[in-house]
Amino acid sequence: MRAAIFHGIEDIRIEDIPKPVCKEGEILVKVHYCAICGTDVRIYFSGHKKVVPPTVIGHEITGTIAEIGSKVDDPELKVGDKVALVTSIGCGKCKMCNKGLYNLCPDTKAIGYFYPGGYAEYVVVPEEGVKQKTVLKLPENISLKEGAIIEALSCAINGQNYLNISKGDTVIIYGGGPIGLMHAVLAQASGAKHVIVSDPSYQRLKQFGSQFEGLILVDPATTNLKEEVNKLTNGYGADVVITACPAKQAQIEGLELLGSKGRISLFGGLPKDNSMITIDANIIHYKELSVFGAFASNRNDYLKAAKLIAENKIEAGKFVTVTLPLEKINEGISMVKKGEVLKCVIEIGG
Repeated sequence: MRAAIFHGIEDIRIEDIPKPVCKEGEILVKVHYCAICGTDVRIYFSGHKKVVPPTVIGHEITGTIAEIGSKVDDPELKVGDKVALVTSIGCGKCKMCNKGLYNLCPDTKAIGYFYPGGYAEYVVVPEEGVKQKTVLKLPENISLKEGAIIEALSCAINGQNYLNISKGDTVIIYGGGPIGLMHAVLAQASGAKHVIVSDPSYQRLKQFGSQFEGLILVDPATTNLKEEVNKLTNGYGADVVITACPAKQAQIEGLELLGSKGRISLFGGLPKDNSMITIDANIIHYKELSVFGAFASNRNDYLKAAKLIAENKIEAGKFVTVTLPLEKINEGISMVKKGEVLKCVIEIGG
């Protein structure tokens, strides 16, 4: 089969490799699409501790079931079904796994990281993943290309599960990339009155953000965000802040912009060697603020994402800027790194 093999930093090559064998407890999926994630870009340029070359990366996967192992007992699935794959696969034994929180398993082994991923014609779902129902059948009215954004959308949903965004809320989102804009339209779908998206790459934000109606797009170089929020809220402050970017200043400033009972999601992780911030704890104390983290997602978040797309509450097609063949994956990664696209989807099979 054709596959994009990650041999190391800035080294992905299209090669012919053996098609994976579907063992009795596994499911083999014929990959149709795999979207490029920001994490894929970081792996390509910097590597990852759980990615050991040579291997196949890519985890935003949709396709069709090609084979089902003889010992797989799941009446919901059959050969030919359109599916998306849940990325996180837990150990199946720990406290978090027993709660179904496989993304928080201390020994989580994800597809596209520990297990070979989706930049290949076929991907095999290991037995532990099959048991955890990581093969998700798609609704009939979702195309496989639209389904390729489910993984990213599910991560935003996981982050907002904690925030209880409701009618009338003012929401600030730092970061106008695909995840930031997904957060924005999710907040709108939850009834937020004002959704503000701020990004120093303002021309990019304006280019892609303007296709989503009702968003307030802010250039932090020319607009005082605190003044803008106070104007919209009569001085109260924001109800919710989401930092969908790896920026310390966004986390620090975001706390300061919240009104009483406000909630903040530190959604975007900081570089591991530079992750300490200094905040005024009294802001949290006296305003009774809630501070949340969010990492990856779980099956229920995928189901919610698929439902939102199927019901056209989230227009998946607006996030897909370009579709490229597998042979152009290096070009696609470069486009994502440069911010030339929202989502670049790699088409592998038809």
